[in-house]
Amino acid sequence: MSGAVWHKSRRSGAEGNCVEVADNLPHVVAVRDTKDREGGTLTFPPEVWSAFIDDVKAGRFDV
Repeated sequence: MSGAVWHKSRRSGAEGNCVEVADNLPHVVAVRDTKDREGGTLTFPPEVWSAFIDDVKAGRFDV
């Protein structure tokens, strides 16, 4: 994704089992697997991504 600035959680370990998020793109949030950075990228509208993060923080998922 051209222009994407990727980042992962500071809580992520060095094992490479992480996801990276690029939230600097217009109208989209991109997510990819650190084990396969050249593989597929998931994209979400920012409001959908924000709702997902809010639900995770609220404990609405069994993670």
